[in-house]
Amino acid sequence: MTAPEILAALRAQADPKNVAGMARYGISTAGTLGVSMPVIRRLARQAGRSHSLAAELWASGIHEARILATIVDEPARVTRRQMNQWARDFDSWDVCDQACQNLFRYTPFAWAMAAEWAGAKREFVRRAAFSLMAGLAVKAKGAPDEDFEALLPLIAAAATDPRNMVKKAVNWALRAIGKRNPHLRRAAIAAAENIRAIDSPAARWISSDALRELRAAK
Repeated sequence: MTAPEILAALRAQADPKNVAGMARYGISTAGTLGVSMPVIRRLARQAGRSHSLAAELWASGIHEARILATIVDEPARVTRRQMNQWARDFDSWDVCDQACQNLFRYTPFAWAMAAEWAGAKREFVRRAAFSLMAGLAVKAKGAPDEDFEALLPLIAAAATDPRNMVKKAVNWALRAIGKRNPHLRRAAIAAAENIRAIDSPAARWISSDALRELRAAK
């Protein structure tokens, strides 16, 4: 399928009622058609993998087309420049997370960008850092524990960010790392206890929620 064909198929499935429902979950309505994820994934299967197609779909600015782009792109052909460009375009948590989970975590730059973005000023760029960390905790099967322990100070440093989309991702990354194995669970619990001592409502929420889950998993 070509980009114009995919865009036409997405527009044919547009549903304003779904857009209103998505807004209730904090999803941006800008350029959003209200197309469901099963439809997006079906179109992605029909399209197949294509780096150039992904670029065209992303450039459209359409919410669902950008999610589809994250599915059809080829991780080996993604550059750091592209990752930064796309991250600057993020305007909704779902596009951010889809990009990180479908694509960015499989690129050669996943670890480096997670560390770089952890200190970003833009809300969704910073969220991407911790979404990436959470994704790596699940999919980077061969990564040593030391690589994940090195992320814990970055998590602690971002724990005072009061922005909802950031603090939820920080919490997600902390919990995901802690669920990898018993050693990392102990390390994540220790990090959460240190975060709890920070005088910040965001830090207290992140730590209490993470400790509740990590301690229950012991």
